[in-house]
Amino acid sequence: MSYNPPIGFVKKDIELADNIKKLPTLNSFSIEAEKQFPLLLTHEFAKRISWYNPEDPLLLQILPTKHELQKKPGFSTDPLSESIYNQAPGLIKKYHGRVILQLTGACPIHCRYCFRRHIKSNNIPSTLDDWSQAVEIIRNDISIKEVIYSGGDPLMLNSKKLLEISTMLSTIPHVKRLRIHTRTPVASPKRVNLELITGLKNLPLVVTMVIHMNHPAEMDDSVKTTLTAIVEAGIPLYNQSVLLKGVNDNVDTLTALSETLIEARVTPYYLHLLDPVSGAAHFFVDAKKGRELIDKIRLLLPGYAVPLLVMDTPGELSKTPL
Repeated sequence: MSYNPPIGFVKKDIELADNIKKLPTLNSFSIEAEKQFPLLLTHEFAKRISWYNPEDPLLLQILPTKHELQKKPGFSTDPLSESIYNQAPGLIKKYHGRVILQLTGACPIHCRYCFRRHIKSNNIPSTLDDWSQAVEIIRNDISIKEVIYSGGDPLMLNSKKLLEISTMLSTIPHVKRLRIHTRTPVASPKRVNLELITGLKNLPLVVTMVIHMNHPAEMDDSVKTTLTAIVEAGIPLYNQSVLLKGVNDNVDTLTALSETLIEARVTPYYLHLLDPVSGAAHFFVDAKKGRELIDKIRLLLPGYAVPLLVMDTPGELSKTPL
């Protein structure tokens, strides 16, 4: 049965009230794991969780458990070795022709499998002046055609600030594209307001948005309404998921997820193998099973609805298709 938190029980965009940790079905909740990576989600996402089902696939994505405390060989605090690619505060360059700007360390929801869960965000710029070093590096590198907003979640910035940074980037002649990677349209759809959508639409850049949805139960009417508004503004939408044990590692769920996305005019883009980050080993699904799942859903769906199974390997110049 579904649990609907009362008013004030879940505080929007900040940590859950202590009451939520005392629900009798949440006996796997770990205080120690929560101290290392706080429980965080939005009221909108919480409403979709079946709180009395300890195996609810949405609950598993956000609940700190004792499994996170287990040490596993090959799992580290910086699984993608991103620290070696930092060119300036907030600026990461791993691939040819594109760079990542970490606009914030904040998120609307803490996903327990996040590959940046251990990364401190103290050096991320907070003002336009602070971004000048990163912007100058981009301005002086004519190979850069695309800027990718990441975080945290870039849509945690207010619309005015995000659009000011975007406008500044749009004055660089060789920058043609802006890509926004975000979980916000799923976790807090009302945040994606008319000011933001209109501002992005009017930028002199090709803007695309990549959302993050792992399970069809993450879609509801409010999410679909927001996604429709983005698409109708001319901004293409793609989705990337992470293959997670106990959440979506079966044919029925992955097929339903692709169908749900296509109905909302979102293209399934990537299905990632889990990045080997410390605290998330209990979610791991190996490449062999991943390939078997993709082979099976390819028989059930049109080609455009089948995501590409990939892994992110430090040192490689692109995602590795599997």
